[in-house]
Amino acid sequence: MKMTIGILFFVLGNVIAWFQFNSQFVWKWWQDKPVLINTLLAIPMGLCFWYAIKNIVESTEQLWSSKLIGFGVSNVVFAIFTYLFMNESVFTQKTMTCLFLAGMIIYIQIFWK
Repeated sequence: MKMTIGILFFVLGNVIAWFQFNSQFVWKWWQDKPVLINTLLAIPMGLCFWYAIKNIVESTEQLWSSKLIGFGVSNVVFAIFTYLFMNESVFTQKTMTCLFLAGMIIYIQIFWK
């Protein structure tokens, strides 16, 4: 259960991070407001990552697991949101290979004991 909660916090944190860093490319309004968007989103994003790591370390008893699961989740979230908002295709050989490897990292960290 803690693993699932940790992964969900990583997903939410990465969604917030995507908007924090990339809204400037999606909406012109955000292009000259880096202080505002960072002020609004940094604390919720940081709290999500903090709870993600806390729950995954409690589940696995390894800090490395949280790092590698977070890396894998971030790549998947980035791919989805970049496709949805920027129309950048996920379906290139290079990107699909990287997403497959990110998925394998998550799988190994969860299931390889």
